Amino acid sequence: MTVASGVSTRRGGASGSLDCGDRRGTPVDRYYIERFLAAERAAIKGRVLEVLNRDYTERYATSIDQSDVLDVDPTNANATIVADLAAADVIPTDTFDCFILTQTLQYVFDLEAAAVHTHRILRPGGTVLCSVPSVSRIDRRELDSEYWRLTRAACSRLFSDAFPGGDVDVRAHGNVLAAVAFLMGMAAEELSTAELERDDPYFPVVVTVRATKAH
Repeated sequence: MTVASGVSTRRGGASGSLDCGDRRGTPVDRYYIERFLAAERAAIKGRVLEVLNRDYTERYATSIDQSDVLDVDPTNANATIVADLAAADVIPTDTFDCFILTQTLQYVFDLEAAAVHTHRILRPGGTVLCSVPSVSRIDRRELDSEYWRLTRAACSRLFSDAFPGGDVDVRAHGNVLAAVAFLMGMAAEELSTAELERDDPYFPVVVTVRATKAH
């Protein structure tokens, strides 16, 4: 992995770390990410960009004109665009209707640059659906290239600055029980729906962002 890429075998699509509940079922963080994408599936349409693979595009899209995959790794056979999100000048402005950006920004050191490029490459009215970890162990494969855990306040500031005049909605998901279960490697299936869906702003597992570029 290239440090600046923001690309990991853990984030993107439906893949997950073998230390975060995959062996037992659905990782707890993925429960919240997939609940978010299902609720926002109306935005996943037109020309859609996803990082690493097309897993979530194929699962949640309502209508696709074109599906693209972003990765810094040129050996990724899924990638149609090889670029670093924090230095993505190669991607034309106003290109995508939707950008699925799940569990990636923790690997990008220059968050402001990544957010600015995210805004730039979306068409007017286009939407990024982003998720970031707030509570998570560090992936054992990414010890020297996993930089951040983000709060709702940090995401609100980051995306509000990058999307002037746009519509930005930031939400925290999870609670202390879900966070402990996730850190212990339990699966979402080992908690009840009521236990998972009680969101406590003081103990978020995942923060999600829906940011739409102004027309």
